[in-house]
Amino acid sequence: MKKQFLTITSIMTMSINLAAHQDLFQTIEINRDRILVEEILTEAEQASLTPLDVLNSLAAGNERFVGNDLTARDHSFQVRESADSQFPKAIVLSCVDSRVPVEDVFDKGIGDIFVARVAGNFINDDILGSMEFATKVSGAKLILVLGHENCGAIHAAIDGAELGHITKMLENIMPAVEISTIANGPRSSKNRLLVHEVVENNVRNALQKIKKESSILSTMFEKGEIDIKGAVYDMDTGVVIFL
Repeated sequence: MKKQFLTITSIMTMSINLAAHQDLFQTIEINRDRILVEEILTEAEQASLTPLDVLNSLAAGNERFVGNDLTARDHSFQVRESADSQFPKAIVLSCVDSRVPVEDVFDKGIGDIFVARVAGNFINDDILGSMEFATKVSGAKLILVLGHENCGAIHAAIDGAELGHITKMLENIMPAVEISTIANGPRSSKNRLLVHEVVENNVRNALQKIKKESSILSTMFEKGEIDIKGAVYDMDTGVVIFL
């Protein structure tokens, strides 16, 4: 396969005198063999997947992310191919935190996964409806609730922050704070062990709430049509730890 060459022109100032400016050219070689022209998943291919297949795919993608070996994708091709339909493998509920780029964390491209985001990755009616759509209507095989270390919403809940609509939002996380009694030390966000405990309990609470409050999802889970899993993203390493 032919290789494509990309020329980047950078202008470096050598002195205050404009005549002294020089254009420096650097040629970077891009191996087209490394760019994946990935077919968008078809309905039949989606149907053939098991929940375990999808979970293993996410775990393998995270290994590539941690190893700085993300797949080089032809996004323009994927945009065109996915314009008329979508058959994603999973739905991931994540926090809104900008440091958790969900598709990259699992090395997934356009059309691979649904992503729902809300500060503190908690469950409400809108999120449940989105999960029901992703699985019952659109065929996704896995629900993954993804919390993360050093979560600002968790910090705010522990510290009892009050500000506008944030106060009401944090009520969804308080149950996880209240049941987190193992960590020693101060009951504040400065206690990293307490924060970690609340992060995990918040994910577990979300998993329980999904099964309790959605008869559609709980029935699909009991039949083995989907799996419902939790995980925590480590901000320091990029590793996703499945619970």
